[in-house]
Amino acid sequence: MGISILKKEFKISASQWFMISVMIVNAGNYIYNLVLGRWLGPSVFADVALLITLLLVLSFLAMTIQLLCAKFIIELPKDKLLNFKRVIYKYTLFVSAIIGLLCVFSSEFLQTIFQLNNKYVFYLFGFGVPIYFLMSVSRGLNQGNQEFVALSKSYLLEMFGRLLVTFFLIGFDIVEPTLAVALGILISFIFGLYPNQFTFSSLKEKSILSKLETKSIYSFLLITALYEGTQIIINNSDILIVKHFFNHNEAGLYASLALIGRVVYFVIWMLIMVLLPKVIQAKKEGENPQKILNSYLKFILVLTISLVTGCYLFPEIIIKLLFGEQYISLGFLLYKYALATSLFALANLFVYYFLSLSDYKPVIMAMVFGIAQVTLLINFHESLAQVVHIQIMLMAVLLICILFYNLKKRMKVNYK
Repeated sequence: MGISILKKEFKISASQWFMISVMIVNAGNYIYNLVLGRWLGPSVFADVALLITLLLVLSFLAMTIQLLCAKFIIELPKDKLLNFKRVIYKYTLFVSAIIGLLCVFSSEFLQTIFQLNNKYVFYLFGFGVPIYFLMSVSRGLNQGNQEFVALSKSYLLEMFGRLLVTFFLIGFDIVEPTLAVALGILISFIFGLYPNQFTFSSLKEKSILSKLETKSIYSFLLITALYEGTQIIINNSDILIVKHFFNHNEAGLYASLALIGRVVYFVIWMLIMVLLPKVIQAKKEGENPQKILNSYLKFILVLTISLVTGCYLFPEIIIKLLFGEQYISLGFLLYKYALATSLFALANLFVYYFLSLSDYKPVIMAMVFGIAQVTLLINFHESLAQVVHIQIMLMAVLLICILFYNLKKRMKVNYK
């Protein structure tokens, strides 16, 4: 039964279907990580978790392109949209090819710094970057047009492709686990291209945007790239630093802790994908976008409080159920990591909200705290507990700063 039939049968809106689909995708990705963690054990899982973390890093870079497309597909006049698509595809292919080549040529350096046994996983990543970035352009166009069914198909196909390929390669012992994961990631990008809007013939056609439009695009691209870079730092620097400074077993234990604690972040990301085009549309139509933010915020607060409370009350049960007995030694840190992630996820919701309104000050705030996190973790990492405590402190202060900023903006609007 197709998605369109399901929508008609159960009267599900496109945005609701997208949220359901992303929940399925997140569940699938969790199953993927949990199975690998139980299957491979902490030491090997540390290497696999590194590749998954690098995939998240790549996804944040690609999200810059996706958000750019989503924003300007709404804001630009209809007669400019075809030119915009052609220009974006050309620049995306060019930039992603450079990033891919950097992955390939720096493979030995990356292998050494992250203590991996195989440099060829970075070759596979390099080949996959252009495919992933082109996929992100299509996703951004679908997101901006609020074509959530097409967007859902892309995410579902990518997730199922990664699961099937990785488990097939490892299950039949065709290649060693790190290569199997890297191959699974690469092939999943090809699955995720559908439904694709890119054609090579579009690269041959000349496309020009006005200076004002180009300046607006570059400004948004720059600030979004900076923020996505900040998210990479805040979300993944702890895992990369732990992988570098701690032994394989401790790094594997920490990776499992991070995976459980980040549940709330991925749910909020799902909501942001729906929130962003609605906020941009509300601003365009002269409505108050704060009402949209408030409706999402209530649900997120309930979610974060429930997650942290559950991790505090039942840490050993959760870890044992998800990863097994061999990961249980870090149970005492689970609720603390969940708290750090929840604080950042809440701050992230506000930052994306202001970003969609072309208000970039919260982005600068997040950048400062991202740099502070890396600096502190590199200098203070005597234990895994200290790594988590530093993140709680920084994310709490970041959220407080952004809440004060939001309050100030609301008071200014009400005063007017």
